[in-house]
Amino acid sequence: MIIEECAQQLSGRAIHCASANQAISEPSSVREPKHLWHAVAIATLALLLCSSALYGQSTKPADNPWVGDAPSASLPLASNLSPALKRKDVSRAMRKVANWQLARASDGFNRDWTFAALYAGFMAVPEAANGKKYQDALLLVGKKFDWQPGPRLAHADDLAVGQTYLDLYSRYRDPAMIVPIKERMDAVMQLPDDAQKPLWWWCDALFMAPPVLAKLSKVTGERKYLDFMDHEWWITSDLLYSPENSLFFRDKSYFDAHEANGNSVFWSRGNGWVFAGLARVLAEMPADYPSRPRYVAQFQQMAQKIASLQGADGLWRAGLLDEADYELPEISGSAFFTYGFAYGINSGILDGKIYRPVVRRAWKGLLAHIYQDGRLGSMQAVGAAPGAFTPTSSYVYGTGGFLLAGSEVYRLAH
Repeated sequence: MIIEECAQQLSGRAIHCASANQAISEPSSVREPKHLWHAVAIATLALLLCSSALYGQSTKPADNPWVGDAPSASLPLASNLSPALKRKDVSRAMRKVANWQLARASDGFNRDWTFAALYAGFMAVPEAANGKKYQDALLLVGKKFDWQPGPRLAHADDLAVGQTYLDLYSRYRDPAMIVPIKERMDAVMQLPDDAQKPLWWWCDALFMAPPVLAKLSKVTGERKYLDFMDHEWWITSDLLYSPENSLFFRDKSYFDAHEANGNSVFWSRGNGWVFAGLARVLAEMPADYPSRPRYVAQFQQMAQKIASLQGADGLWRAGLLDEADYELPEISGSAFFTYGFAYGINSGILDGKIYRPVVRRAWKGLLAHIYQDGRLGSMQAVGAAPGAFTPTSSYVYGTGGFLLAGSEVYRLAH
């Protein structure tokens, strides 16, 4: 069965072999969460049987140190940032984190999903927060890679960089920026469709690929890309969304996984990917698109549930339904949640009276994990389920989430 699934991935249909966003082994500082050893065993077997050629670019920090690290030394926290929802204060925090990340990671810029999330954040930084500096750096990225997505034909992780290419195209209208991702999506749309073997079989994929299709539909005026996205989104949602919990399972291997307290495992960052993915799709989707109300309803359902799980520090733990089992707040998932809430208020989808206090607490919580040099810490490394990490652990995708959050908090601020 696994061999058959590997063959499927080679043809662009990733099923259950380890993806670039599904960790098989975590760095030594990360423990596997309780009661998930069966999932680890399955994933390890898949890794042994599947050719390494399937995985494309490496995402493990050990293989690509620019993705992030977790220093063991104690570091001083920033002391000159204010959580006030004032644009000058929001801008200061964004610049501090963005400048640190740009200086640290620019030599390692690539087309991997980890960096694609960072690029999305850089693209969202407003001009008043020196956004042009980061966006100019991304122009060089696009030129370096000839505006090509990652190597795997249909794998969502390798398509995520297309979001940045399309955002840059929207500004500069250079056809060279759009042709490769358009050709790739045209090819993906020609692949055989099988609802039993979803194209986006893991929830993280809903941040990676759907916004590319939504943006492509908007800039080309061709509805076929949005229709394809809509078709695939609800296949994935029907598989992984839990209406009872208003949350997404990471993938179907977690249907029977449980936290230490007996609750089902719902991964914070996985649901952050989806919540942010919904925001990014809704931002591009026409108001009169026939199924838009379904996206709005799912976004509102998730918002209500996620808000109810916010910790006293304004943040969320890696395992959403077992806060007591996770010592530290997890910043990458929390950042994507903050982005979604702030976008929802700004777009009129969420009630500001209800959710503005959620954003205020979350933004204050995020700023409490910025270090003096601009490092944003307390992030879980590449993984597929809740795990442990250190206060200093920092990864580019989490910075991307923080900058996305900051961009919408900036709009919300005065």
